[in-house]
Amino acid sequence: MPRDPAETERVDRVRASKLLSRILRHDPASVGITLDPAGWVAVDTLLSALRDHGYPLSRDELQHLVATSDKQRFALDPATDRIRANQGHSVAVDLGLPSAVPPDRLYHGTPVGNVESILAQGLHRGSRHDVHLSPDVETARRVGARRGRCAVLVVDARAMHSDGQLFSVSGNGVWLTRQVPARYLSLLS
Repeated sequence: MPRDPAETERVDRVRASKLLSRILRHDPASVGITLDPAGWVAVDTLLSALRDHGYPLSRDELQHLVATSDKQRFALDPATDRIRANQGHSVAVDLGLPSAVPPDRLYHGTPVGNVESILAQGLHRGSRHDVHLSPDVETARRVGARRGRCAVLVVDARAMHSDGQLFSVSGNGVWLTRQVPARYLSLLS
């Protein structure tokens, strides 16, 4: 049975979003592009590289993808001449995000199997620049559920900030910090 056109479009958008995430966060060299120090690349350069590597995408399709992405992973500059990922990079970039005072509580969704280790050792950024935290429980659940059954951890961001830990917030509302020591974590009941 042929796929519903709306479903096909959704699947294509998801694939394109994942491809852009991989390129703009982790592997720009895979399509022969280089990000500037702040993570930006010219839209025309990206579209040309995508086309050359068998991933044709028009400027309108790219702008639609950026505008309608539920997670708002990408940003276009005001002139819409450059694009970058909002956060999540494993390649060297400086997003230039200023320090910000976090809300009292932030949240982190994770697979249930990770909870014991995280509560003992804290949250670490791994290969990324920062630990990603959600501003609300529902977002944390959605993020954590990508890998199956999840749990939500509560981060005492007020105490962390009072103790000198720095936070910033990306353009799409993801809170970023270098690490979350275990003493600031609890399991949402």
